[in-house]
Amino acid sequence: MTDSTRLAAGDTAPQFTLTDQDGNHVSLSDFSGQKVVVYFYPAAMTPGCTTEACDFRDNLSSLKSAGYQVLGISKDAPAKLKKFQERDGVNFPLLSDEDLTVHNAYGAWGEKNLYGKLVTGVLRSTFVIDASGTIQLALYNVKATGHVASLRKKLGLDK
Repeated sequence: MTDSTRLAAGDTAPQFTLTDQDGNHVSLSDFSGQKVVVYFYPAAMTPGCTTEACDFRDNLSSLKSAGYQVLGISKDAPAKLKKFQERDGVNFPLLSDEDLTVHNAYGAWGEKNLYGKLVTGVLRSTFVIDASGTIQLALYNVKATGHVASLRKKLGLDK
C-alpha cells in the first residue's frame, strides 16, 4: 500500500453503509451534520481491540457531550460483533465490513509490520469527520492502549 491511498485532513470522507451488530444498516450519511469518530480495528474480542473499544466505551459520554458520535469498523461478521458488544458492554455501533470495501476506501487495509514480519491486514486507524463530511484528523497505525486519551488531546477535550 502506498501513502497515496491514505486519506488526509481536508479530504471528503468516503460514504458507506454497513451492517451493525444488530443487523441494522448504518450509513455515514445517517450522521450528516454531526461530528463522527470512525475507527478501524483488526478483530473483535482480541486483547488490543478490546482495550481500544473499552477505552472508547468509557469515554463515550464525554465525546458525545463534545458532539462526537463513535463508530467502530472491523472485518468481523455481525454475530461476532454482537458477542463483543455484549461481553464488553460496548455502547456504540460496531460495523461489519467483511469484504473490506470501506477499509480500502479509508486506506485502513494494507501492509504492516507484525512482530518483525511484513503482513497484509487491518491498519488500526481512526478518522475524525466534521459535520460537513470532511476529514478533520486521519490517524494511521495508532496504538490500542492510550489512543483515546491521545485523541481527546488532539480534539482539545482534555482541558
